[in-house]
Amino acid sequence: MPPAAALVNPNRPDDQSGQGMLAAAGVVFVLLAALNREGRKRGLFDSRTEPDLIALAGIAALGTVCDVAALTGFNRALVAQGLKVMNRLDNPGIAALAEVAGAAPPFGTYHAGFVLGPRINAGGRVGQADLGARLLASDDAAECAAIAASLEHFNAERRDIEQAVQEAALQALEAHGTEAPVLVAAGEGWHPGVIGIAAGRLKNRFGKPAIVIGLDGGTGKGSGRSVSGVNLGAAIGAAARAGIIEKGGGHAMAAGLSLRADQVDGLRAFLIEKIGEDARRAAASRALRIDALMSARGADLQFVQELQKAAPFGMGNPEPVFGFAAMRVRWAQELKGGHVRCTLEDASGGATIKAIAFRARDLGFAEALLANDGRLLHVAGKLKEDTYKGRSSVDLRIEDVALADESDAMET
Repeated sequence: MPPAAALVNPNRPDDQSGQGMLAAAGVVFVLLAALNREGRKRGLFDSRTEPDLIALAGIAALGTVCDVAALTGFNRALVAQGLKVMNRLDNPGIAALAEVAGAAPPFGTYHAGFVLGPRINAGGRVGQADLGARLLASDDAAECAAIAASLEHFNAERRDIEQAVQEAALQALEAHGTEAPVLVAAGEGWHPGVIGIAAGRLKNRFGKPAIVIGLDGGTGKGSGRSVSGVNLGAAIGAAARAGIIEKGGGHAMAAGLSLRADQVDGLRAFLIEKIGEDARRAAASRALRIDALMSARGADLQFVQELQKAAPFGMGNPEPVFGFAAMRVRWAQELKGGHVRCTLEDASGGATIKAIAFRARDLGFAEALLANDGRLLHVAGKLKEDTYKGRSSVDLRIEDVALADESDAMET
């Protein structure tokens, strides 16, 4: 460690704060609050304005959500209040980014994690790493607009690169066979800025731990994503200690590594031996938890607005997943990126609900929605309030789809 007056880390072995769930943004926010408190005690603000930390709560919330930190305890309070600050659009950088993204308040954890966050990160993945920090720190609206436009461009470029790497990784996996309990794909020239995203997509598709490695000559960098019940970070750490790879580590659900190109096959074999059985058990018990059954008629705007009283949703406070039994597709259209927009109706044809399935093509149920052949489908998803031009309606974000028996229509 470099010389320092203090090392502030709630995950130090000797720390007794109980705040180990804080993301780095939360740790910095708490440190600033402590400095403000000490400044008041010393009278530093008797003749100067005290820094307004509440104005920074939106950025702290953004960092907490994007770090996928558990939304419990202090994190939950920080994100709940921070989202309110974000909604005011007082930060010129957030306002500019929301404008180029076509997003408008009220913002939730979805906007932080899937709309604003990826654009801020895009500079570091495929462009200039400092753009996100400059955007959030600037008070110049014109500068923010220019940076936001650059980040939007880099984000589009990131999506194209990500799609290419994902397709190449899928082909590499299919060449080795996707039956293995742990999936490892490696390829020359795969952009290191998107390998983690690609690993996450493959993990979601196959329900198995997945590692994607970008090779550059004789060396490579890899990123992995795991499933519940399989500690990938510990396994990668063990591989590094055993000399199977050059270095690596992480936590249960994600890991990073560096290796030589000639170590890829050895890593694959090591992981199958080390965590293969855990991965097989996880795959055998793979299921989507349904919190409640719902009808299209019952999923009205009042219900969805009441549901939001339990927000913010995220890690540690998962958003409820609802099951809709025996639904038919009235209309469906595939969008760029493999998403599917559709309208669902109940078996009797009496009630409908708008829906969208993000990455339905990757998740394997796009064809079931696009067939539009009258078949009954069981659909699971999360309910959202969709506001457009001042008008609100209910939107179902589809998580999974299963074919239903015709007899199910008689039971609903």
